[in-house]
Amino acid sequence: MILYVALFKPFSHNPAPPIAGTLETIQNPIASPIPTEEQVETNPTETEINESVVVDVKGQVHTPGVYTLPAGSRVLDALQLAGGILPTAEEKALNFAAKLVDEMVIYVPLIGETEVPLPIATSPSTSESQSALVNINTADETTLMSLSGIGPSKAKAIITYRQEKGLFTSIEDIKDVTGIGDSTFENLKEFISVN
Repeated sequence: MILYVALFKPFSHNPAPPIAGTLETIQNPIASPIPTEEQVETNPTETEINESVVVDVKGQVHTPGVYTLPAGSRVLDALQLAGGILPTAEEKALNFAAKLVDEMVIYVPLIGETEVPLPIATSPSTSESQSALVNINTADETTLMSLSGIGPSKAKAIITYRQEKGLFTSIEDIKDVTGIGDSTFENLKEFISVN
């Protein structure tokens, strides 16, 4: 009887504290850092998702149009949203890896096109856009299509207007062209000139 008590006490008393201590050591570090890291990681990701860029894809793509993509997207992403490029597209003129900028125009030229418009139309407030104005009296069809809201039919209409009625005397005269109204003009006025 004495031996049984002597063996039982050391056996039952010694293993218990290390097991209890080990569980506390394992549980405490795991329980507290995980929510903190998730909260820190979740907030920036949510703000990044809310940020987006709107681009205008034109030219030799399956579905030209205006697309909204997450900030940090590339030209390749926009082209994929537009259904991909057509077999008639001049791939060498494109930089698929370029980062998208809000209000960017991505123009995919036809094979053999010599004059390719700049792929980016920056916002009206930037000095770059003002120094790179499109002269509506001298611009060819391709250059005119680099402007926001001007597709092939409106570009042809501008050129036809110039040939039939003469050069534009002010940028407001572009509203006389069929298919170009006040709203289109508002989007164009910061990017065009007559000089």
